[in-house]
Amino acid sequence: MNAARKPLLAANWKMNKTPEEALAFWREFSGRLSGETGRVEVVICPPYPALPALQGADLRARGVYLGAQNVHWESRGAFTGEVSPGMLRAVGCSHVIVGHSERRAYFGESDEAVKRKLRAALEEGMTPILCVGETLEQRTAGRAEEVVAAQLTAALEGLDTGRAARVVVAYEPVWAIGTGRSAEARDAGEMAVAVRRRLRELAGPAAEKIRILYGGSVAPDNFAQFLAEAEVDGGLVGTASLRPESFFALVASAANAATAQAGEGEAQ
Repeated sequence: MNAARKPLLAANWKMNKTPEEALAFWREFSGRLSGETGRVEVVICPPYPALPALQGADLRARGVYLGAQNVHWESRGAFTGEVSPGMLRAVGCSHVIVGHSERRAYFGESDEAVKRKLRAALEEGMTPILCVGETLEQRTAGRAEEVVAAQLTAALEGLDTGRAARVVVAYEPVWAIGTGRSAEARDAGEMAVAVRRRLRELAGPAAEKIRILYGGSVAPDNFAQFLAEAEVDGGLVGTASLRPESFFALVASAANAATAQAGEGEAQ
């Protein structure tokens, strides 16, 4: 972690939780909060049907943001089953995940589609969480950094620095998503360094403001190791975000790390 960037924890619930279950989660999770959101940016991304319920629960009053798992790039039109950025804003979303590996793999999302979604989210004033990552086959072939750099380039090239600074990047090794298998902290740290290097090439000084998350079967017992890596600024959390106690443990871990970072900065 870097003390200059506020850590971010985003819960990606995927296709889990009804509106009632989402509210039950929120009641228990919010009851555990005691100042952590002053040190950590927390985002909850439920399925679409649960968004209005959580909007009504007023997450922002507890310092927590509401996000969506996907978005279309058009503002309206004949796109059955899709949701526009403006619609997401209308139900309280400030963040949106774009380009998740499951969207790319299962629903054929191309780099061009991800680029358009990211820009549409920025145009609406939302914070896009851009997902990038390699498959096990690509990593084994020694192409991990090449693949991730290409995904970053496709999404961000030509973006003005002001907008680029608002993007969050989530590195998710595809082989560690939902498998219970996690990359080693050192591997994630090395990729985060490579991501930062490419971001500097694409966005110049704005790259230092872009937060890089790790996503890939993170859990309370391993998350601190990832946060110890200099360029890892938080996590995009799947399974561990479905239970209030485990997600809170991750938030608390990030808050403690941020406090420690701040203390070291003052000591220097």
